[in-house]
Amino acid sequence: MDRYERIIAMHRLLQAARRPVTVRRLMDELGCSRATAYRDLAYLRDGLMAPLVGDGEAGFSYDKDEATRFELPGLWLNSEELHALLAAHQLLSRSSGGMLSNALAPLQQRVEKLLDAHSSGKSWPMERVRVIPHRLRKMDEHAFRVVASAVLERHRIGFDYRARSTDEKTRRSVSPQRLTHYRDNWYVDAWDEERKALRSFSIDRMTAVRVLPGAAEDVAEEELNAHLAGSYGIFSGAPKGWATILFSAKAARWVADEHWHSQQQGRFLADGRYELKVPYSVPRELLMDVLHYGGDAEIVEPKALREQARALLQLALGNYQD
Repeated sequence: MDRYERIIAMHRLLQAARRPVTVRRLMDELGCSRATAYRDLAYLRDGLMAPLVGDGEAGFSYDKDEATRFELPGLWLNSEELHALLAAHQLLSRSSGGMLSNALAPLQQRVEKLLDAHSSGKSWPMERVRVIPHRLRKMDEHAFRVVASAVLERHRIGFDYRARSTDEKTRRSVSPQRLTHYRDNWYVDAWDEERKALRSFSIDRMTAVRVLPGAAEDVAEEELNAHLAGSYGIFSGAPKGWATILFSAKAARWVADEHWHSQQQGRFLADGRYELKVPYSVPRELLMDVLHYGGDAEIVEPKALREQARALLQLALGNYQD
């Protein structure tokens, strides 16, 4: 552990301690000699102006009145935290299809400088962080930035929207509530002012995005959660029913570890199969996810959903009949 990381560890240890920390404990926690521990304590107190009190016999601590207000100056992260931050940066920049690469470049440069300070100029092999976007849609960078800013700064926005299901173009005025990243694509959850209802809009289907006069109307957190997180997938609204799906013993070990919905109910059956129950309002996305498992999944109920799955499978089979 180098000095940089020792100072971070020492600061966090003193911050969390309820009683004075002895030099012996510092030596054990930081893996350093007594002389090094005293030098680091002196630097923390005199160089970084930490409210350090105590002595080598009774132990050291932060002054109670100053402890809550003191933080290490600048950005102090250990190597593991910096590596995790760099990996998260790569995930964000690459999962956006390069759309945010320019905007995030200053952040990457700053993180790399911090890493260089730890490694004496060693280069970091970023090709070892692999991000594979799945079904990523093209999106206008300007539209994304306007929406993101409006969500955070609480501005109303207007835009033209072309629905994917009908291809119908409409003009919308909304109060944005949340920015949502779902399955490698970005959505904005908003209060539709004309329809007087909460709606989710795919940002890649939005054009002519602009800020409108006036502040955005806020919707209560409880109402947002009930409306946007109640049903399956990206579709909003109160759930209209529960689906019961049976998975084969072969697929059970995968499905049991998957998160399909915040209110899902699952259990293993005596024969090794797995039963999963999830709420839904619009069946489209749920059907796609179930059919993804092919013959290893069966919708048991409700009957209407089971019949929809049957019809989709028959249509698909028709494509392969000569």
